[in-house]
Amino acid sequence: MALYRAVKLADGSLCLGRSFSFFSLLSADMFRSRCPKGAKMTSAYDPTLKTLVEASPADWLSLLGLPRKRVKVEDTDLSTVVSGAVDKVLRVHDQPEYLLHLDFQSGHDSAMLPPRLRMYNSVLDYRHNRPVLSVAVLLRPETDSPRLTGTFERTFPGQEPIALLRYRVLRVWQLPVESLLSGGVGTLPLAPVSDVSQARVPDVISRMKERLSQERPRRAHDLWAVTFVLLGLRYSEPFADLLVQEVLGMEESVTYQAIIRKGRLAEARQVLLRLGEKRFGPPDDATAATLNAIDDVQKLDELIDRILDVGSWQELLGPTRRRRRNGRRQGNA
Repeated sequence: MALYRAVKLADGSLCLGRSFSFFSLLSADMFRSRCPKGAKMTSAYDPTLKTLVEASPADWLSLLGLPRKRVKVEDTDLSTVVSGAVDKVLRVHDQPEYLLHLDFQSGHDSAMLPPRLRMYNSVLDYRHNRPVLSVAVLLRPETDSPRLTGTFERTFPGQEPIALLRYRVLRVWQLPVESLLSGGVGTLPLAPVSDVSQARVPDVISRMKERLSQERPRRAHDLWAVTFVLLGLRYSEPFADLLVQEVLGMEESVTYQAIIRKGRLAEARQVLLRLGEKRFGPPDDATAATLNAIDDVQKLDELIDRILDVGSWQELLGPTRRRRRNGRRQGNA
């Protein structure tokens, strides 16, 4: 079953990219044939980041060496101010109160990250009237860049900077695995992609299993799903599958696959809605109900494939028509 990511182009249109397996979700290679070179992919794995951050937000303070305080996940809809979305923002109830902006990176556009961080930092500061600490979270070595120095400035030659942003860079592959295994459960899924060899990953997963066995089942399942998505950043799909089956056991593997299927459904439906709204406008209540009732990923895939060939929601959801050899449509399929 295919997974999709929508790529927003410079003109605001969306280019559809398909990933051919779950663990290739975060790989850009599958999308190059259908999207222009240089197109920036949107964060279609946002549900993964949402779980990773919201499972225990205060754990991110500890990971960054900040005092542990009460934390609230902040609404970051800035569409009325700038185009695009901030990854995750936490309101930290300290003295003074401040915002922690986490910007996750898994692609190859990190060289352009500092000016983007400055933009979001300024907009968040303006909107919330609070100091903002921006942190670039690099999920794999390929995302690193010499330009990620922790400082971004604009200046005229020979003059003091007229704009300056100091930010932090968290390189996940450099984090000590033991500190993650013994740290907060909210950052535990980073352990297998931290400073650890592939040979040690099964042992890391076993130790994670001990930790997560003490959590509520739903929370544990969500964190396992995040863990195996992140594994796809560094390791092959067969290796990740082997960990699911051999380390977690068959029963938990079945549970995990059920979670993945639910995620596939949600993602395919989200992509279909987003592309459909761009092409046809928002669906009416009856159409939305029909879309939400579809629980077959293959069916959603077929609708996504057809979306550029039809002119309305009604035509998209109506009977598929086959074509004659001369190109004219006839009859219902």
